[in-house]
Amino acid sequence: MRVTDEAIDRIKQMIVTGELRPGDRLPREPDLAARLGLSRSSLREAVKALALIRVLEVRQGDGTFVTSLDPALLMETMGFVLDLHQDASVLEFFEVRRILEPAAAARAALRMADTDIAALRKLLDELGPEPSVEDLLASDVEFHRLLAIGSGNRALASIIDSLRQPTYRARIWRGLTQNDAVARTLAEHRAILDAIEGREPEVARSWATVHIAGVERWIQEAVNLDAVEAPPRPRKASAKSARVLTRSMPAEY
Repeated sequence: MRVTDEAIDRIKQMIVTGELRPGDRLPREPDLAARLGLSRSSLREAVKALALIRVLEVRQGDGTFVTSLDPALLMETMGFVLDLHQDASVLEFFEVRRILEPAAAARAALRMADTDIAALRKLLDELGPEPSVEDLLASDVEFHRLLAIGSGNRALASIIDSLRQPTYRARIWRGLTQNDAVARTLAEHRAILDAIEGREPEVARSWATVHIAGVERWIQEAVNLDAVEAPPRPRKASAKSARVLTRSMPAEY
């Protein structure tokens, strides 16, 4: 693995320095291996690893190419990793959302185009005053996606989008079991949007923090986790909580 890691690092350096750019084709395997002083087998393993994380693309019969290196493409791997985590660790993902999404909302208040703000307003208006949980969740996902894009930072938007899947089921659970979840979500979305439309970044940041923290606090109470003492490693839900989680929430994310 050490030799393979070295090969990965050599190729990475070629990309970082600009010797290889997005869309460029890598030199032939024997030529590149000789140039880097590596065996062809270690180079081949490095290419496989970099292809898995979307840095390289192997095209049969055509060669190996550097991908577009677009943040959304590279973040696909993060999304895959996050999908593997258990329900009890969802709090950690909400914590990351609570750090990132308020920053995205603040940036959106400064950068989001008026037409995109109008699209967000339409999205909320189309829900009506008493939407179903399913309709609200679909709107919620789209609201946060468009808000993150409105930040004008593609890397930030991609990271936020990658966090959507692990927290999706918890939001369904809340919508089905908490009496005021639908009304509260609607009100908080409108407050965030009003702040963005009013070009008030700190107000948008504050409302986004309240919005994410509210769901986070509810999950802490629901699975009976200690919100005061942060454990040295993720704490699993109790067997009782796990049974409630499984029974209350749809099987699909």
